[in-house]
Amino acid sequence: MPIMPDIPFDVLERSVNKRVIVSLVGRREYRGVLLGFDKPHMNLVLKDAEEITDSGERKAASAVIRGAAIEYISP
Repeated sequence: MPIMPDIPFDVLERSVNKRVIVSLVGRREYRGVLLGFDKPHMNLVLKDAEEITDSGERKAASAVIRGAAIEYISP
């Protein structure tokens, strides 16, 4: 069986300490500085995070986002 490249993780590694946008299921979005992530689950930790929903915005010093809820990540 061929080995799959770690392309999504390569992009995340280059995005550490940079601002990212994370879209989640349920029409929620987070924006913040990516502090780190884990393999293979792609759980994320953001600092200076903003949660954006249909009902408004909420700021937090940090946020942990479960990888299973992520639709996409924009570096």
